[in-house]
Amino acid sequence: MKYISTRGGMEPAPYSAILLEGLATDGGLVVPETLPRVTADEIESWRSFSYPELAAEVLSRFATDIPRDDLDRMCRDAYSSELFVTEEIVPLTPIDDEITLVGLSEGPTLAFKDMAMQFLGQALEYVLARSDRALNILGATSGDTGSAAEYALRGKDGIAVFMLSPQGRMSAFQRAQMYSLEDENIHNIAVAGVFDDCQNLVKSLSSDLEFKRAHHLGTVNSINLGRISAQIVYYFWAWLRASDGVPADERAGYEVSVTVPSGNFGNILSGHLAKTMGLPLRKLVLAANENNVLDHFFRTGVYAPRTAAETHATSSPSMDISKASNLERFVYDLVGCDSERLGEAWRELDETGRIDLTAELVRFEAEYGLRSGSSTHADRVATIRSVHERSGILIDPHTADGVKVAREYVEPGVPMLVLETAKPEKFPDIVFEATGVQLGIPEQLAGLLERAQRVTEMADDAGELRAFISAHAVHR
Repeated sequence: MKYISTRGGMEPAPYSAILLEGLATDGGLVVPETLPRVTADEIESWRSFSYPELAAEVLSRFATDIPRDDLDRMCRDAYSSELFVTEEIVPLTPIDDEITLVGLSEGPTLAFKDMAMQFLGQALEYVLARSDRALNILGATSGDTGSAAEYALRGKDGIAVFMLSPQGRMSAFQRAQMYSLEDENIHNIAVAGVFDDCQNLVKSLSSDLEFKRAHHLGTVNSINLGRISAQIVYYFWAWLRASDGVPADERAGYEVSVTVPSGNFGNILSGHLAKTMGLPLRKLVLAANENNVLDHFFRTGVYAPRTAAETHATSSPSMDISKASNLERFVYDLVGCDSERLGEAWRELDETGRIDLTAELVRFEAEYGLRSGSSTHADRVATIRSVHERSGILIDPHTADGVKVAREYVEPGVPMLVLETAKPEKFPDIVFEATGVQLGIPEQLAGLLERAQRVTEMADDAGELRAFISAHAVHR
């Protein structure tokens, strides 16, 4: 299995190489030359696997240059009982007769990003040790990516992390998780701006090939295909668990729908890839908040990102994104994996601020069942309240966006799964507003909010960021 760029200017490279690069060498995003396919019989043969075993099986289709024994060990270490608080790693929990939550927040930072990041931390350390290289991770976070990356990479040999976050745009819990880390290889940088400004800085420095090579820059944002491939695993896991009670002779082709709260389009892209590989998903539903650029795109075919000033600060802050970096991979697929056509679309976006892909999307939706919807603060409050009243279960605001939109697409006889985004304890204010329940800090994170915090505030300035990285980067 080799990987190429959406923009057509990169020589095919193996999985271990693209883990270290993040962005492709031509500034595009890395995609498989050919997506692996699996049959219904193969999927069925995985039913008895534990989560680490399933992860190794799925990821072996992508990481073909890593020996299987090493991959098995990395998955066991990534998804261990020391890191995840439930034995099944990803539990499925019904909240009513129509909707079931896929529990992705049982890891060390209580957010779904742990699912991919813990594997990526293992894989990066493995590859670096065998190539005698250093890696300086440059990332941007709107909330949960940063803490998941830092907890996965803290203290790792030959790795430093430079994580950009928007000043004043994250919850107190999210800030505390990141800024309280004291490891010398972790550098938190609070940028004056919004998430898209942070993301643009990452892209600016990553596109500067001379600087990138001199400082061994990589990324663990969702543009890193290692994360996308690891996220594919839990779609297969969720389908297998949702179909456990189905008679064996009816399982082949048994369909479920999945709703995904989405900001940067990485999580739902993994679902799209799982479906393309052969997983029988009926609908993939994207749930947006007030920053509903992607909902508008899927409803109209027109993609028109907003400016930083037009990006709303909402009560589901990890989705306060108006320019989804992973959409390039989807558009590449949408235009038939044609790099020239993709280039035309991106030039049109740069020149006009919008792309019209209506014709392509109509054909695509008929085949892949992609749908979308939006949610507001009032919707989140009402959804958190109604879920708690019906089931006694508390959910976070991003998951509430997912549940609200999922209800619009429920079909009789088709299970609807909603990917849980984070634990409600990370967002106590909106939970209290909705339910009157005052959440404390989970036992495993007691004292988090009282810990000293270490962060560097910085202007939205690429030159200043370059200087900071130059002063603190690790080298072999």
